[in-house]
Amino acid sequence: MGNQKLTKEINRRRTFAIISHPDAGKTTLTEKLLLYGGAIQVAGAVKSNKIKKTATSDWMEIERQRGISVATSVMGFEYNNLNINILDTPGHQDFAEDTFRTLTAVDSVIVVIDVAKGVEPQTEKLVKVCRMRKTPIIVFINKLDRPGKDGFELLDEVEQKLDLKITPLSWPINMGPEFKGVYNIFDESLYLFEPGKQRIEEGISISNLHDPELDDYLDEDAQMLREELDLIKGVYPAFDRQQYLDGTICPVFFGSALNNFGVKELLDCFIRIAPTPIGRQAEERKILPEEENFSGFVFKIHANMDPNHRDRIAFVRIVSGRFERNKPYHHVRLGRSLKFSNPTAFMAQKKSIVDEAFPGDIVGLYDSGNFKIGDTLTEGELLHYKGIPSFSPELFRYVENADPMKSKQLAKGLDQLMDEGVAQLFTGKATGRKIIGTVGALQFEVIQYRLLHEYGASCRYEPITLYKTAWITSENKAMLNDFKARKASFLAFDKEGRDVFLADSPYALQTSMEKYPDIKFHFTSEF
Repeated sequence: MGNQKLTKEINRRRTFAIISHPDAGKTTLTEKLLLYGGAIQVAGAVKSNKIKKTATSDWMEIERQRGISVATSVMGFEYNNLNINILDTPGHQDFAEDTFRTLTAVDSVIVVIDVAKGVEPQTEKLVKVCRMRKTPIIVFINKLDRPGKDGFELLDEVEQKLDLKITPLSWPINMGPEFKGVYNIFDESLYLFEPGKQRIEEGISISNLHDPELDDYLDEDAQMLREELDLIKGVYPAFDRQQYLDGTICPVFFGSALNNFGVKELLDCFIRIAPTPIGRQAEERKILPEEENFSGFVFKIHANMDPNHRDRIAFVRIVSGRFERNKPYHHVRLGRSLKFSNPTAFMAQKKSIVDEAFPGDIVGLYDSGNFKIGDTLTEGELLHYKGIPSFSPELFRYVENADPMKSKQLAKGLDQLMDEGVAQLFTGKATGRKIIGTVGALQFEVIQYRLLHEYGASCRYEPITLYKTAWITSENKAMLNDFKARKASFLAFDKEGRDVFLADSPYALQTSMEKYPDIKFHFTSEF
């Protein structure tokens, strides 16, 4: 295959994640984007939750009950001859870890902000991760047809709280009940809003703001719009695509996803400016997408997407080369060759088998237990992609079998759910008791629910007093052995068999660190 074809396919790809606080309208925005791509046919502007047809991206039952996205789902669609992959992420903070991993698999991000609530703490955390990685960000300020903060006030808040340098590419004309529409600065046109109408019509091109035509459409608001746009020109830097790609400037759009207003403008601008798939840093070297040889990494594992088949799917982000069905690839951690007869691409709920995939694409590989999060597949080169850590958990419970007849199912269920990175499992060295550690309280419910519904196993939790866990390593064998002997009742091992210290208080952790200076205490699994 010529490099020309590979380059062409790479240039057709845009892979991004949508992140936001719960309820800012992320799932609605995802649904509207899919609508433009023809991936779904209906988008209901739904008034009551009782008749709410679930959005295509919320798969699992527990999500339906709670109305929050728990698992990150992947959706691809075609738009204007481009291949667009959206990774939807859980907004709920108990699932932040899943979102951090997803961010390793995308090339850019859209942050959704609720006009009334402004920037919320969860959003701050996630944007910080994007900034560390210099991921390009576009901000979409949603729900303009509801009363909210003033436009300039919101921009100030985005700049201060998210520490971003921004430039508005569209601007609202009033907000709340008086909301009239937006002026698109990027393509110099006016979009008028009609409440209650699912709008997919064209904008009115107005490049000269002093055109009296503007007064015809906006009456007394025309003058205000001119003044505000002048102010924007004076205060905010002009849009520069290179700065956006470098992650130093963020375009801002305004709209109302529920009314399908401002979404098409966002999408049309996004496909023109957003980055095509970019390379990734491996421990060994930087990998570029144009390289002939295929490579990719697993950033997520999802069990039982189809309850009728007890399968797991490993989600692989393709970094370089071309992935082909039935071709053997090298699994770096296991050191052996695997081939995949039915790799899957995702169109919301529908899955389809793919014969080939290119950098930027996410493929799902059916997995019987070969994959862990962070695994690398290559054509033979030994590569290890960085930046897919597990974090040291903050909440802990003992997990006990509630049905002695089902201990095998419980063991299997726990094993598979932990591989997905839902939580971490530690086994006490002295007691052999199993401890689950999570980043958020909701995970305990999700685990209990999924064990019962997917594996037929029931568990119960018992309290345990733990402050933090730390992986321990040391060059000083004698000191390590002394530590292990004295702290025997506070030691466990994780799924990989690595030593873990269970500190029951900040004091216990602090004194251990001081008393054993040659022992390293790690709070993320990448060490």
